[in-house]
Amino acid sequence: MTWGALYMYYYCPKCGLKFEYALDVMPEFGDKFGYCPECQVAGVYEKEGARQLDDNDYFEVE
Repeated sequence: MTWGALYMYYYCPKCGLKFEYALDVMPEFGDKFGYCPECQVAGVYEKEGARQLDDNDYFEVE
């Protein structure tokens, strides 16, 4: 049984945006994986796993 994609959840220490990255896009973003899509600063890690109950609170970076 599979749970689907795994995500890493972050928030931006500068603007407060909550965002998530799917682990499978890590090669695409390289060193910028986990960075805020608005401010381009490193996000603060919150949690990881399959889709969370509060997933709609996070912007999915693609």
